[in-house]
Amino acid sequence: MKNLIIILSILSAVPFGNLNAQKNLSRLSKTIILDTIYANDTKNVALFFPDPIKQGVTGSENFVFTYNREKEQYFGLLQATPGEDSNLLIINTNGSVFSYIVRYKQQLNKLNYFVSRTQSIGNEKPVLKESKPKDSFGNQTEKSDLYYNRFSEFLLDRNQKIGRIKKRANGIVLSVENIVFDRSALYFVIEIENTSSLDYDLNFLKFYIETKKQGKRKSIQKLEKQPVHTHQVPLKVLENETRRIVFVLPKFSLGDDKKLVVELNEQTGERSLKLNVKTRFINNPN
Repeated sequence: MKNLIIILSILSAVPFGNLNAQKNLSRLSKTIILDTIYANDTKNVALFFPDPIKQGVTGSENFVFTYNREKEQYFGLLQATPGEDSNLLIINTNGSVFSYIVRYKQQLNKLNYFVSRTQSIGNEKPVLKESKPKDSFGNQTEKSDLYYNRFSEFLLDRNQKIGRIKKRANGIVLSVENIVFDRSALYFVIEIENTSSLDYDLNFLKFYIETKKQGKRKSIQKLEKQPVHTHQVPLKVLENETRRIVFVLPKFSLGDDKKLVVELNEQTGERSLKLNVKTRFINNPN
């Protein structure tokens, strides 16, 4: 009853006309409610995450969370012995943080949990004040990382493959699924498929504009196009895995004597690919 009186006193002290004070009070009242995961000592409870696990920690010794620390994997296994409730903290390789209450239960109704990115409670990296990115001329634009991320996620969810271009070599398939123009930027939806039996360690994926010089001594000039944003670019593509990513480049067009080259390079191997994108596809993006 005392708690109720204190809360009412605080509310009565806030003038109804003071919107800022009301907003601040509303922020203070927001709390994160953690989901509870049940486990026991006779079964493995599997947690599948949208990105590889970098770190997993439990708050009590009667809970054990195991995952592959040498090879990036998307799932971990939870077991428990009788004891008090505890918590489980998971950090993915992209910095996403997930937190749960863990509890021992003799009879389990659920053995598999599939976690989505929206269930993340935050990121281990500090959130800095966003600065407006610059276009290819150095001018400030109205885009932000938040907009890039949302629109990139929309394109990946749509899974639309228009005029797909691909190149295959040594069990690696590099594809440009789609090119979408939006707000002075070109969104390249890229797919990397690893059909080989070896993981593919990604060194870089770059975009070049190549110009052929005609004359007695033919030569090629190469100009790299720097992206203003990348989305879901992995450190590696595991064997028999397919990863879809988005690169955002400032808007550009190509002349008849130019072509766009997408180059995928392996970090410690020779499985590198170069993909030529047709001029018509760039100049008339969908």
